[in-house]
Amino acid sequence: YALPGDVKNKLRIALVQMFCEKGAVDQNMALMADYIEEAESRSIDIIGFPEASLTGYHEPVRFPEAVLPLDGPEVVELLKLTEARNLTVLAGIIEENTDGLLYITHITARDGKLIGYHRKMYDGDDEDCPWFAMGNEIAVFDHDGLSFGIAICADISKEELFAECSRKGARMMFELAAPGLYGEQATRDWKAGYEWWEGECLKFLTGYAKKYGIWIAVATQAGRTSDEDFPGGGYLFNPRGERVYATKDWNPCAAYLEINLDTLEVTELA
Repeated sequence: YALPGDVKNKLRIALVQMFCEKGAVDQNMALMADYIEEAESRSIDIIGFPEASLTGYHEPVRFPEAVLPLDGPEVVELLKLTEARNLTVLAGIIEENTDGLLYITHITARDGKLIGYHRKMYDGDDEDCPWFAMGNEIAVFDHDGLSFGIAICADISKEELFAECSRKGARMMFELAAPGLYGEQATRDWKAGYEWWEGECLKFLTGYAKKYGIWIAVATQAGRTSDEDFPGGGYLFNPRGERVYATKDWNPCAAYLEINLDTLEVTELA
């Protein structure tokens, strides 16, 4: 699994198990700014935020002001958070589409610039499907010579996305998610919700990591929003298909990890 000589053999990543209130762009932006500052202090290379981290995973009819164009002021403000920092930020939005249904989009930002984006490709049985269009392009991105791809939540079951990113040279995939939990909030079993999503990640990602020889990192929304709960879950799978890191529970937190891409050793940063 050694990488070419022009790629550094150690990578530091942050996986943010973040609380993202629906429609609360300013609040979420402030939280993300704090996480980015903390990541920079730990010399993190890539920080992964969950699906729809900036806008919250919301119903567009309820929060139309939190449907954002890629060139809008909110995204520009987010890009500014990456200026003069040697790290790549992966952040999620509900994206405006003037030609029809909206997109669930994850942007890649560095040096104050929008490097690229991935639009969610598969919504499965999600009842929100009527609001969202499916993306149809598969891209890989670069951080200092390391190529990586992005999958968004239900993309987890789309093996061809992982396969194609690997074919295009990706050595790592970021699965960035916000799987809402069913049932009444008042009787929420947080442990069961966390274990359900953990099981989904183990079921799909163990096999993909081993089959395609890639690292897979997971960051998931966590906590109770105005009308929906999210299970959390931060994980890392190595190219042998072994899960080598997991967050301890469902509460908001961030994991800071150093990966030796040659030896596959993983160290949690204090």
